[in-house]
Amino acid sequence: MSDIPTVGLQLRSLVKSTGVLELSLQDTEVQAPGPNEVLVRVEASPVNPSDLGMVLGMADVTTAEQAGTAERPVLTAQIPQGLMKAVAGRVDQSLPPGNEGAGVVIAAGDEAQDLMGKMVACLGGAMYGQYRTLKSHQCLVMNEGVTAQEAASCFVNPLTALGMVETMRLEGFEALIHTAAASNLGQMLQKICIADGVSLVNIVRKPEQEALLREIGATHVCDSSKASFAADLKEAIAETSAYLAFDATGGGDLANDILVAMELAASAAGGEYARYGSDQNKQVYIYGGLERSPTVLKRAYGMQWSIGGWLLTPFLRDIGRERADELRQRVADEVKTTFASNYTAEVSLAGALTTDSLQTYAKQATGQKYLINPNMGL
Repeated sequence: MSDIPTVGLQLRSLVKSTGVLELSLQDTEVQAPGPNEVLVRVEASPVNPSDLGMVLGMADVTTAEQAGTAERPVLTAQIPQGLMKAVAGRVDQSLPPGNEGAGVVIAAGDEAQDLMGKMVACLGGAMYGQYRTLKSHQCLVMNEGVTAQEAASCFVNPLTALGMVETMRLEGFEALIHTAAASNLGQMLQKICIADGVSLVNIVRKPEQEALLREIGATHVCDSSKASFAADLKEAIAETSAYLAFDATGGGDLANDILVAMELAASAAGGEYARYGSDQNKQVYIYGGLERSPTVLKRAYGMQWSIGGWLLTPFLRDIGRERADELRQRVADEVKTTFASNYTAEVSLAGALTTDSLQTYAKQATGQKYLINPNMGL
């Protein structure tokens, strides 16, 4: 392993005590792999909504300014004073973003030699860098012919979508509701549900998003921009018995609106009057934060309901290594079909640190997903 690189370029995010976010590229020491580790030359890493918390540090991207050079740009942006408490735990710490990615194993320890030269998808943080040293179990070997671009998003979105269906089964529900449903993750979830015979109620906010989902086979799509949204959602729940929802927005009234529709659908099924509402269990899991405003609950849905958070990493831990590996293998086998991702642009590390790029992916808009290739042009 004497020929492995000793230094690699890495994107770093720093929140300063002065209330300034600084994004830069730094030379970082490359760690030689241990006995059960590999060194990956990273060729693709997506910018997911789950990455943006570390990247942006609550900064107001409209204040972003670019400095440095074309090869080593530096972006700065102001963090509103009222939000500094939310990032207090990371002040003056230079952090390496990037939850997942893909590339070729260029060095491996004695116990991981079977991965040498393989294209692998990786989950382990610090993926916005040229090289990443990881435990072998943090890597998923791709089938022959899969590119880094195709493998880059093999973990966060695919396993989250599979995890939703798995959670539904484990908790005894029959169907699902999903918000922000036209996203890459939402499209994957719809394909999984079609393949597995699971009823899915999709919630979107634009007619074109509804059209996109119907093109891939969605039956139930409710557009929150329509005046009929509440009635449409209640009807879809009544038809599917979808009393479990996963909400990517987090804030605002949407979780409340879903619970209201669930209760109305359950009550419409008949039965004796119940002073404490229906006895139908209703569960909403918040797994994202597209809407930063407070979550509003108006409690018009009886007493048999729950709202909570859902996170991929604890879920994978709770189902155990064997079942998690089965889900991972399904992703590898269907990476060109069910779990295919689409990207707006592929950029270099330097290309990721322009004001235009920052403001685009900070919007977290459907169909505006960026892919960083840390070794592009280097």
